[in-house]
Amino acid sequence: MPLDPALAALLEAVNDPSAPPMSSLSPAEARAGVVGLIALQGEPEAIASVEDRSVPGPADDIPVRIYRPSAAPNLPVLVYFHGGGWVIMDIASHDGVCRALANAAGCAVVSVDYRLAPEHRYPAAPDDCYAATAWVAANAASLGLDSARIAVGGDSAGGNLAAVVAQMARDAGGPSLVFQLLHCPVTNHDFATASYTGNAEGYMLTRESMQWFWGHYLADPAQGAEAKASPLRGDTGGLPPALIHTAEFDPLRDEGAAYAEKLKASGIAVTYREHKGLIHDTFLFFGAVPAGRANIDEAAAALRAAFGQESDR
Repeated sequence: MPLDPALAALLEAVNDPSAPPMSSLSPAEARAGVVGLIALQGEPEAIASVEDRSVPGPADDIPVRIYRPSAAPNLPVLVYFHGGGWVIMDIASHDGVCRALANAAGCAVVSVDYRLAPEHRYPAAPDDCYAATAWVAANAASLGLDSARIAVGGDSAGGNLAAVVAQMARDAGGPSLVFQLLHCPVTNHDFATASYTGNAEGYMLTRESMQWFWGHYLADPAQGAEAKASPLRGDTGGLPPALIHTAEFDPLRDEGAAYAEKLKASGIAVTYREHKGLIHDTFLFFGAVPAGRANIDEAAAALRAAFGQESDR
């Protein structure tokens, strides 16, 4: 299918042939370049409340941001992990995404500002994300949240972290999770898939930039074989149901599809959507690209169903 016209226009507008490739940038330089992406989420939606807190982590306290779409008690909650290749982006870069998901799904969202690489290499990020999820479960009552209705989710590297946290929670005997939302997730340390070859460049996320991200994340490439880094290589039995989004023109498409198939083979209920004509992580562009908004709404509908809520949209 041809590239979505709105995305084609966006790529034409943002692609600068004279810009240096990500592989030539330092992490600090790459982080500075994220600012322009935030505007593509549109004007931040009004929401009932936003609260910044810090929660205990395995090293230092972890900043989190709690979004509530209403003052209703016992809200279900999505613990959300932002994308950015484990190196760039933060809770501020995904403020618009979290507001939109909270409002559309009628749930609280706890956005986790996990430690970034290369200052804090693997497994700092999954350890922080698991600790934050466990904190939400342990403190749900005092937060006005429902400990029986906790989901995890994220986009890109955040989808990787959500999948890993689901496996960690199963192995640790808790917290109990009802759903995992995986939008264009990284699931495997492998650059040889057909989608990596066919979509190696030209669609914003490139094969070279993914090699740059992984190179900063892992202290040793051999760690990529570990399930905590590559959830596709882990045990997928006993995990919560999942919605997995992939995109036709995304280098990560095939590993997302492979994770969906492995979950299904383990008897897990999976809704898998390969979105034709789209590129990697349209959550980040939902204010500028209608298909991105549709992806947010599809995710929200799946969360409502997982939480046993009727849709009001």
